[in-house]
Amino acid sequence: QMKIAFIGGGNMASAIIGGITASGLYEKEEIFVFDINEKTVEKYINEGIDASTELEGVMAADLIMLCVKPFVMPEVLKKLRSKRGDLKDKIFVSIAAGVSVSDIKIHIGFDAKVVRVMPNTPALIGEGMSVLVSNCYPATEEEFSKVKAIFDSVGKTLVMPENMISAVTSVSGSGPAYVFMMIEAMADAGVLGGLSRKDALALSAQTVLGAAKMVIDTEKHPAELKDMVCSPKGTTIEAVKELEDKGFRGVVISAVDACRKKAENM
Repeated sequence: QMKIAFIGGGNMASAIIGGITASGLYEKEEIFVFDINEKTVEKYINEGIDASTELEGVMAADLIMLCVKPFVMPEVLKKLRSKRGDLKDKIFVSIAAGVSVSDIKIHIGFDAKVVRVMPNTPALIGEGMSVLVSNCYPATEEEFSKVKAIFDSVGKTLVMPENMISAVTSVSGSGPAYVFMMIEAMADAGVLGGLSRKDALALSAQTVLGAAKMVIDTEKHPAELKDMVCSPKGTTIEAVKELEDKGFRGVVISAVDACRKKAENM
């Protein structure tokens, strides 16, 4: 079993830690978290996880998760660069949008073992969708498999070339935010129609969950599943017409594409 360190203890790190501990892949004693925020460090310590505002604890780990914002990455890697002799055999896992494998190797100053991953926050409940970049040389196939096991433990995984990661970021990486907004909007409409907020949220969230599961389990095209709900002159087709009139699909496509372009230009 490899020891694992997280540089950055924010939401995504918390999601991964929650998933790997819940699945039994890692014990809390095998995890270290570095964060500059004292309150974040205190939170992890209270949860039984070793954490510090000092970077030295990272050095005891075999696998280092880089869970900081993209604009912070060069500074973090610069701090690690002075310890290159101690880092050459370690595996680095980056979840930063817009930061390539080559960027990390340049900033850290040597041909490090880097595996780039784009996960999403549903990893916190074991329903994440993560994409690993396929070209991770000089990391071995076995080392890559160990990284994949982490993300398998918190949901589903795919492996793709790095030139697909910006598109992945826009669909699954940022995608939960779009879905949360839709659930909130559906619930607001339910409240407008007289439902309690609690009932409206329950109805909306379960409906989205069930619809998503139908797409996955039936492997039918979403359009075919949509047609199954739309009766002639019925209520659903009336709602679908309104969505089409307001450019629903076009707005979603534009939003996701704007996210992709932002990821590419970071």
